[in-house]
Amino acid sequence: MLRIILMLGFVGAILLSGFFTFVCLYARNLKLSGYSLVYLIPSILGAYFTWSWNLRYVAYVIGFLIVATIYAFLKITEPELGIFERFLSPESLEKRGKLYHAARKYEKRKDYVKAAKAYIKANAIESAAWAYEKAKLFQKAAECYEKLGEYKDASEAWKKAGDLRKAAEALEKLAEEEEWYLEDAAKLWESVDKEKAKRAWRRVAEYYEKEAKEEGVFYEDAAKAYEKIGEIEKAKECYEKFIEYCKEQAKEDEAWLKYVEETKEKIEKSFNT
Repeated sequence: MLRIILMLGFVGAILLSGFFTFVCLYARNLKLSGYSLVYLIPSILGAYFTWSWNLRYVAYVIGFLIVATIYAFLKITEPELGIFERFLSPESLEKRGKLYHAARKYEKRKDYVKAAKAYIKANAIESAAWAYEKAKLFQKAAECYEKLGEYKDASEAWKKAGDLRKAAEALEKLAEEEEWYLEDAAKLWESVDKEKAKRAWRRVAEYYEKEAKEEGVFYEDAAKAYEKIGEIEKAKECYEKFIEYCKEQAKEDEAWLKYVEETKEKIEKSFNT
């Protein structure tokens, strides 16, 4: 039974490594072809020794294949590290200039601050931000995200750090490219700076009014934003345009009439009292 299992294993290894060798040779990749031969030749020898039932040499072949597999795994996962360097401490790796790998080792031992600093030296800023978040140093994480121009993540980190002002500023930077974040920024400003909140809501209103020219449903959002800053006439005007839009939609779907009545009622209560 053992002989059959070993033979099947070696035959499978021969077929797999043989196919891979053929593909690499066809692609003219001599380097990978050489690596695959490291598996193919011992597998053939293993099959032969199994057939002749020379257990000592079978054990040698299996041992060689195990070592080769471990070596291949190590080279694939961290190709820049030598075998000896894999056993060094993160401090030693840092001294050798292997900053990224040192940072990864710091992370594995949960020393996230040192990991973040090593990542920064390695110019892996995003990894540094993640490490700072794991260390609960959200201010540092936010600063890293801002360096990368990832203002959404920066805003979230600033909020976790308790700095809503900087969180709002980050969203405003994001809104320069993606205007729909203006409303999120305005909501944050309401907590820390009423004047900036008012300016932000005005930008929100203008943004939605611009969008409404393409899709009238945004007139309602524009109206709500104008209400926030006390521009009643502009709000009423936008609500009326929203009603007209709903009436047009109701020609195809009567469900829109519900919004017509609700908006009329809102105008009556809010603006005509």
